Amino acid sequence: MAQIRRIGLISDTHGLLRPEAVRALAGVELIVHAGDVGAPAVLDDLRRIAPVVAVRGNVDRGEWAQALPETAVAGPGIFVLHDVHDLHVDPVAAGHRAVVSGHSHKPSLTEREGVLYVNPGAAGPRRFRLPVTLAILEIEGPEWAVRFVDLMSSP
Repeated sequence: MAQIRRIGLISDTHGLLRPEAVRALAGVELIVHAGDVGAPAVLDDLRRIAPVVAVRGNVDRGEWAQALPETAVAGPGIFVLHDVHDLHVDPVAAGHRAVVSGHSHKPSLTEREGVLYVNPGAAGPRRFRLPVTLAILEIEGPEWAVRFVDLMSSP
């Protein structure tokens, strides 16, 4: 039986790391932040939970943000960028199993040609009537599953 790997997917914190997000990410092996971090303290706090791979979003400004790449590869074949519309890589040809992005603040999951496209939604300040979410990617052998966590209703 394969060991289950748990990877936290978060985006659009905009400088706010909610206690509910910290609780939801407890026990993950890796955290992927898909941009619009908002403040370096968010990354510092996330690193207390697990190693972090983060990319720069359109609101990330200043010297600390310039250290963040625009794209990254995380874990076992996860391509990360902020806005999926800026995807200029063929994930299938590159051997990626997932593309993680943010920007829209809308949680979504689709699969095309064996690649999962995941937007964990926004985990920071509520925008309009959109949900406040993050996602957990669970990998067990060849099986990859994504579970969304609603941070406004999580215990």
